[in-house]
Amino acid sequence: MPKRTFVYGATILLGANLLNRLLGFAYQYLIMNHIGGEAYGLFNMVFPIYMLALVFTTAGIPLAIAKMVSEEVSLGRTLQAQSIFRVALWLLSLSGAIVSIGLYFLTPYLVHRIFPDPRVLNIFLICTPAIFIVSISSVFRGYFQGLQNMVPTAVSQIFEQIVRVTVGYTVALRLFDDGVEWAAVGLAFGMLMGEVVGLLAIVFQYQRVKAKVKSKGEGPKPTYSARHILRKLWYLASPVTAGRLLSTGLSALDAMLIPLRLQVAGYAAREATTLFGQLGGAAFTLLTFPSVFTFALATSLVPAISEAAAQCQFNVVRARSAEAIRLTILIGIPCLIILFYFSLPLTSFFKSTEISPILRVLALGGIFSYIQQTTTGILQGLGKVHLPVLHSIIAAIIRIPILIYLTGLPQWGLRGTAWAFILGFFITAALNLMAIVRYTGMPLDLQRFVLQPVSGAAGMLLVFHFLDPILGGHVAGYVSEFSLGIALYSVILFINGGVTFTDLRRLPWIGKYLPH
Repeated sequence: MPKRTFVYGATILLGANLLNRLLGFAYQYLIMNHIGGEAYGLFNMVFPIYMLALVFTTAGIPLAIAKMVSEEVSLGRTLQAQSIFRVALWLLSLSGAIVSIGLYFLTPYLVHRIFPDPRVLNIFLICTPAIFIVSISSVFRGYFQGLQNMVPTAVSQIFEQIVRVTVGYTVALRLFDDGVEWAAVGLAFGMLMGEVVGLLAIVFQYQRVKAKVKSKGEGPKPTYSARHILRKLWYLASPVTAGRLLSTGLSALDAMLIPLRLQVAGYAAREATTLFGQLGGAAFTLLTFPSVFTFALATSLVPAISEAAAQCQFNVVRARSAEAIRLTILIGIPCLIILFYFSLPLTSFFKSTEISPILRVLALGGIFSYIQQTTTGILQGLGKVHLPVLHSIIAAIIRIPILIYLTGLPQWGLRGTAWAFILGFFITAALNLMAIVRYTGMPLDLQRFVLQPVSGAAGMLLVFHFLDPILGGHVAGYVSEFSLGIALYSVILFINGGVTFTDLRRLPWIGKYLPH
């Protein structure tokens, strides 16, 4: 039953994540086509600092809540789980309020000292109340995760994204005539309203679940003191906090460095802001879209690896780790070929054709980004949670000086930025792989990891090369090319053994209809 519950919950979250990603994709299209890269660039400068503030506020506490609540509920101590929830709610409400109020008054100082463009002042002021709201929401999401009930979180995220898209786009469009910076304020307001509605949605569902829990009996009275709960929350949250602080801190640093270095390369401040907005709003939106599938892969396989490791079944650990990496490569390569070959029409979809060469560069090394995600999950499943953090630090130490140097050169600019990111992806993925090999003994199968998918990729490129002059130029033609290219890629993988009927039988809904 627990396994079925986990699979059901993972499926619910995957569906919500995919829907939210599609809504976000549509949102990016509307912004880049009707509002422009400059407004998105201004908003994107603020967003990493906002996320950094959230990490300081919530840390890894939602994950700790989930673990503690799950333990108590499994022992029938429902009142104890409620006690943990209440302590965490008070803690994050207080920390959220302090950080929100503090940042609100510090914003004018931060804007003039940190950000390369002073127009972000009002955007940041709008974002500060959202920190308090998200802090409260995260407690409810951690509680429901502990109950292994993913539906409230999924529903909340969907409502949040729908409101964010509709309100953000509408308000940004109305304020656009007052100036680009006010359009960016509209985007921030949409995010704030989305968080408010998301919180209301999950609180409403909590009230319903709370009534049902009370009707079933409450179990023994709480025995843990608030101090004990706080101590255990921090013990469980601190490793997660370190990793999230690193990733959000690096994003914030990139948001400050890239526009400044583009100005050194010869771009005016507004041009640098627009290019930075196009990098995030078009290039990275396209590059990260396939990660919704690799995320689902990691979600389904990592618990299985963790279970096998706990039982000392190292042959199973090796097999499942290799399978996760192989499937990541098989899914990632065709997506990246499409991004590389069709970079111009894809970026023109966002009215950001200037970024097309940058997307091509990112596509060349994007597979390491996907492998990094999967291998991080495997290491976490093995209990080596500190290693991905350490590897990211090593990659950042090498990547950031190269980014600073290359982005500031007129002949490189954003192309240098893209190569620096690729180097960072490669270093982290390589170090993660080396650690997996060291701790599991997993062999690096050159044929299955490289030769089989690359031969399929070659066939896919041939399809695009011959069909694009005939079918290219309109949406229906591109869809036909994608479909035929992926079909040939799949056929080649079946021929060379890259994909087998055994693989297909594991797929939900489809596998049971295939012959055994």
